[in-house]
Amino acid sequence: MFNVGDVIVYSVHGLSKVEDICEKTFSSVTKTYYVLRPLDQDNLTISAPVDSDKVVMQKLLDTEESEEILQSFNQQGISWIENPRQRFNKYQEIVKTGDRKEIAKIANTLMKKNLELSLNNKKLYDQDHKILDSIQYLLFEELAISLDKTVDEINEQVNNMIK
Repeated sequence: MFNVGDVIVYSVHGLSKVEDICEKTFSSVTKTYYVLRPLDQDNLTISAPVDSDKVVMQKLLDTEESEEILQSFNQQGISWIENPRQRFNKYQEIVKTGDRKEIAKIANTLMKKNLELSLNNKKLYDQDHKILDSIQYLLFEELAISLDKTVDEINEQVNNMIK
């Protein structure tokens, strides 16, 4: 269970602060909820059931885990799947698990593929680009906070590793 004031990773909204923990009743059912505020959307609050298994809520990576994930960009990523639909489905399935190490492998693969294609004046499929943008935004923001760096510094470091 998280505490008020904790910064957590909440599903697709990314880094969010636990503003409150309270009881709410919907359809005659009372449950305990986290009241979350995404760090990049000050005007949005989200109520998430504490016992929900439908969305991923995780503690922020610690420095050691973040450094390990960052260094993983020196390695191979996930296997490239030639069929765009199969690739999209597989990558989406992995992203939904919230496993940052596996998500970093997807980013690694897509960033390397993007670089390879750009050298031949080609581009990633739109679906691939959307997944990559989403992953970079969420993962790199978390790495930046965990490692006390800026997102730009993380992006630059990763780009230097994949070249």
